[in-house]
Amino acid sequence: MKFELFIGLRYLRSRAKHAFISLISFISTAGVAVGVMALITVIAVMAGFENHLRTKILGVNAHLLVRNYNGPFAGADSVKRVIEDTRTEPSGTISAMITRLRGGDPVPHVVAATPVVYIQALLSASRGVNGVSIRGIDPDSVFRVVNPGRLVAGKGIASFTDYKGKGPIPLVIGDELAKVLGVRVGDTIRIVLPSGNLTPVGMIPKIRTVEVTGIQSLGMYEYDLSLAYMPIQAAQKLLGIGGQIHGFEVKVSDIYAADRLAQAVRDRLGYPFWVMDWQQMSRNLFAALKLEKFAMFVVLTLIVLVAAFNIVSTLIMLVMEKKQDIAILKALGATDGQIQRIFMFNGFMIGLTGTLIGTLGGLGLCYLLKHYKFITIPKEVYYTDTIPILLYPSDVIIIACSAIFICFVATIYPARQAARLDPSESLRNR
Repeated sequence: MKFELFIGLRYLRSRAKHAFISLISFISTAGVAVGVMALITVIAVMAGFENHLRTKILGVNAHLLVRNYNGPFAGADSVKRVIEDTRTEPSGTISAMITRLRGGDPVPHVVAATPVVYIQALLSASRGVNGVSIRGIDPDSVFRVVNPGRLVAGKGIASFTDYKGKGPIPLVIGDELAKVLGVRVGDTIRIVLPSGNLTPVGMIPKIRTVEVTGIQSLGMYEYDLSLAYMPIQAAQKLLGIGGQIHGFEVKVSDIYAADRLAQAVRDRLGYPFWVMDWQQMSRNLFAALKLEKFAMFVVLTLIVLVAAFNIVSTLIMLVMEKKQDIAILKALGATDGQIQRIFMFNGFMIGLTGTLIGTLGGLGLCYLLKHYKFITIPKEVYYTDTIPILLYPSDVIIIACSAIFICFVATIYPARQAARLDPSESLRNR
C-alpha cells in the first residue's frame, strides 16, 4: 500500500495548482464537516431534552404504578410486602449482563413502595378556581419513591406528620397553582368534590375547607398548576373509603428494567391487580421524542450525502485530469487495483478530514452550549430555560462511522472508472 499512499498524497498536494478542483474539494470537506457537526449537536440536544424530561417526570411520578381493577382495596400492608419483595431474573442471564454493562443493577428489584389515594377535585379561592389532581400520600414513605418538589414556602409535606385527623386538612400546592388561586401559606381554600349527596334537585357536591401549609415547585408548569398533596388519611376521609387505598407508587433499582419488574409484580399479585411502568405512562411523549430524534438524524444525514456527491464529482474531474498519469502508471506496471486504491484514498481523505473537523466542531459546540448556556428558551414550554445537552459516546461513534462509510462508498464509482481507463487511448490522445 506504500505506492498507492505515496501517489494519493502527491495528488492531494498537487491540487493547489488547480483552483476549481481545489474549491470543489474544499466544499466537499466543508459539507461533510457541517453535516457531522450538525448531527452531533442536534442528537446531543435531543438526548438532553429526553433525559431532562425523563428526570422531571420520574421525579414526580413513580417508576411503577400498581392499581386494582375493582377500585380502592384493603390489605395494603400485605400487598406492599409482596411488591417490595419482587426482583427479576438472577444475574447470570444475558439480559442481566446487558444491564450490568449499561451501569444498571445486575438483578433489578423493587426499592420501595408507597400507598397513594387519588382525588380529582376543584380548588376554589377568592381570586380564582382551578381543577387539580390531589394525591393522598404517606409522608413517611413518599420520599423513598418520588420527589414531590422543591419547597418554596411553608413546612410542606413535613406538616402532614402533625395531622391527626382533626382540625383543618393540610394541603401542599404548586407555585403556579398558588399564583392562579392567589393564596399564600396559611390561607384556607375550598375543595369541591364531584361525589356529594344526591337530592331531588340533583347532586350536591361535597365542599370542604383545607389549609395551605406549603408551596412547592416541581419545575414543570403543568404539574405545578394541576397537582397538590394532602395526607393519605385526609384523602381517605374525604372520599369515605375508610382504610382503603387506590394503589401503590413503586421505585425500582433500574428504570430500564421497569417493564420486566412490572410483569414480575403483576405475576406475583395476580388478578385483579394491574401494573403500569413509567414508559407506558408517558409513552406518547417519549415515542414522539424518539421519532423526532430519528427524523432529525435522517434529515441531517442528507447534508453528508450531498457532500458525498461532491466527492464523486471531485474524483471524476480528477480522473479526467490525470488520464495521462494513469496511463503512464499502468505502462510502468501499476495494476487496476492499485489505480483504484489511489483514487479511493483521495476521496477517503476528504471524507475523513471533514468527519474529524465536524466531530471536533460538534464536540466543541456541545461543550459551549452545556457550560455557557448562552441560548435561552421559554421555560413554560420546554420545562427548562436553557438547552440541555447530553452527549453519548456511542452517538458520536455512530455518526462519525456513518459519515466515513458514506464518503468511502462515494469513492468506489470514480475509482473504478479510473482503473478501467485504457492507457493506449489516453497516451494516443495526449
